[in-house]
Amino acid sequence: MKFYARFAYYIFGFAIGIFFVSMMWSQKGVSCNYFPNARVLNDIRQKPFYYSTQADSTFAQGWIDKNDIKYVLTKGDVDFSKSNVSVKGGKLYVISGETTKNQAVVLEVVNGSDKALLRKIEKSK
Repeated sequence: MKFYARFAYYIFGFAIGIFFVSMMWSQKGVSCNYFPNARVLNDIRQKPFYYSTQADSTFAQGWIDKNDIKYVLTKGDVDFSKSNVSVKGGKLYVISGETTKNQAVVLEVVNGSDKALLRKIEKSK
């Protein structure tokens, strides 16, 4: 059997294998959180989430809401140069991102062992 025929059989079998594996993983809800940014954001989203009084007063201004916070915690970027600082109640993480209205924001989240607290919300330039 020539090389191109063997290679074609290999590619065909590999494609079938990838198809079945992807079907199994999609049904089980498996996610790939190997990078530090994704791991931190996933850890924060999995815990009970609380809001400080300062964050509640920012919500009262009306330019941001809790759905925007969920969006930033899904699509945002953790600034590790300012994050992973020990504070009372856990570690502080600075997360930058955009709201659903494309407005840049910076969140300060204290990630504790059993809960996460949104400490401050700021508009970014």
